[in-house]
Amino acid sequence: MKELMGKPRLRWACRRGMLELDVLLAPFVEEGYDALTDAQKHTFETLLACDDPDLFAWFMGHGKSADPELQEMVTIIVNRVRV
Repeated sequence: MKELMGKPRLRWACRRGMLELDVLLAPFVEEGYDALTDAQKHTFETLLACDDPDLFAWFMGHGKSADPELQEMVTIIVNRVRV
């Protein structure tokens, strides 16, 4: 497995073109990321590489990722934000 990104790079990668994504992703890095397993952290990094329109659709429930690991990460983030 490749090396995980550091927190500064993750914070930068969470800055998106859509405010709706920023308010989900940035707080998650600060409050939920450290509790993830290494495998989940890699999945989160993969999620950050996805296009904003796809992320928006997944987070807003307008669609689902074809990748079950990415969809699970979306669910983890959404559930964390609802708490």
